[in-house]
Amino acid sequence: MTYQSPFQAPYRQLRRPVTDRMVAGVASGLGRYFAVDPTLVRVGFAVATLFSAGLAALAYLVMWFLMPEEPAGAAAWPHAPGTTPGWPPTPPTPPAT
Repeated sequence: MTYQSPFQAPYRQLRRPVTDRMVAGVASGLGRYFAVDPTLVRVGFAVATLFSAGLAALAYLVMWFLMPEEPAGAAAWPHAPGTTPGWPPTPPTPPAT
């Protein structure tokens, strides 16, 4: 029996999460990618929209269509905090039976 694990990229990926979203998940995805609270990103978008006469809202829409949606069950960042993945990435070890 072989162990088949889903592919986990050895780097962070900018993608829209399925679970932590308010409109499209763009702010949540940016927050996860830059390790910032998504609420701060949402407030930043709101303030930038007011000061840029709606240009930030247009940027939000463009990111909505360009950012891929993360697969169901995927981890936001598969590596433990404070660790960096090695190169080349090592495959996960199969569970002991």
